Amino acid sequence: MTGYRKLGVKSAHRRAILRNLVTDLFKYGRIQTTDSRAKETRREAEKMITIAKKGGLHARRQALAYIKDEDVVTKLFEEIAPKYEERNGGYTRILKLGPRQGDVAEVVYLELV
Repeated sequence: MTGYRKLGVKSAHRRAILRNLVTDLFKYGRIQTTDSRAKETRREAEKMITIAKKGGLHARRQALAYIKDEDVVTKLFEEIAPKYEERNGGYTRILKLGPRQGDVAEVVYLELV
């Protein structure tokens, strides 16, 4: 058993999907995606917020290694992380929207709490 969902794509494609979803989550505060992608995105997003809460140059460089958009990293460190200073995890929430019409995949909103 693996420690993550494979999402039906090769590993490089999976990493790219997750990086883009995490970037969009921090940019817009809420994204619509499938349930399995949301659960994997949540894992990575929570790690990024925990890194950002530490602050400092090393943490910023770690975040920039994953999130390529510098504006999003700045927002993460200056707006998002201070909001969760008192909270130990659980920074995101998943709201189910129901099945998608084309392939009946479970669609959800992933949003910052």
